[in-house]
Amino acid sequence: MPEIQVRKRLITVEEIFHEGGPPAETPLRRAAALAVVKNPYAGRYVEDIQPFMEDLKPFGLTMAKALIDALGGDPSVVEGYGKGAIVGSAGEIEHGALWHAPGGYAMRELLGDAKAIVPSTKKVGGPGTRLDVPVTHINASYVRGHFDAIEVGITDAPRADEIVFVLVMTTGARIHDRAGGLKAKDIKGEDGLR
Repeated sequence: MPEIQVRKRLITVEEIFHEGGPPAETPLRRAAALAVVKNPYAGRYVEDIQPFMEDLKPFGLTMAKALIDALGGDPSVVEGYGKGAIVGSAGEIEHGALWHAPGGYAMRELLGDAKAIVPSTKKVGGPGTRLDVPVTHINASYVRGHFDAIEVGITDAPRADEIVFVLVMTTGARIHDRAGGLKAKDIKGEDGLR
């Protein structure tokens, strides 16, 4: 496979102080890292696309590290995560699926062997396409207060022969979480669910 060709990267960090109620003692931070990469399979059908997934594994680690750094460099503050991909129109949805292992395992590794599956989404779209990336708790998918989504996109991406790879992380539950269910403090950590 050719070397991964990156046209641009974007890292954004959002701080939420309140959602109409009292200000939080500690603001919730939500961060997203996006990378616009040339799609080596654009414009043609290729049966064996898994070699690109292998090439993306170190790239996933680089993106995950940059995202942790954007949140202050301490992986222990990260409580939620998710991933996604937007494939340009000359590609196919399966090209975005190649991000599942490189993106998910990279975050899990750098966050200390997080237990929960990394939620994911993908779509095919043109420049300016927006993607809602789902978020769950890193160690227990059933922690309801961490169910969230982060909307991402880049004005001029993806071009037809590109893919936008996305990783997201959060530092806690939604501000003013009061929908009930399992709380982070009650996680047993046995199965990635509870």
